[in-house]
Amino acid sequence: MQTALHIIIIIASLGLIASILLQEGKQAGMSGAIGGGAEQIWGKNKAKSYETKLEKATSVLAVIFLVSTLILTVVQ
Repeated sequence: MQTALHIIIIIASLGLIASILLQEGKQAGMSGAIGGGAEQIWGKNKAKSYETKLEKATSVLAVIFLVSTLILTVVQ
């Protein structure tokens, strides 16, 4: 059980590192939204974009990492 949790934690952490490093920076800030970037933020294509998929993957991997770490702590 503990070995399986350790493997899950390692895979989740490597996936988190990769998904965070692949994301683009948000340096434009509010000026991008004011200057016409609002359609990118609220547009229909946001759900299908590469960046959105990376954000969802990061969220899922973070939850997996957190839950498996908590379970491992309780098991030990």
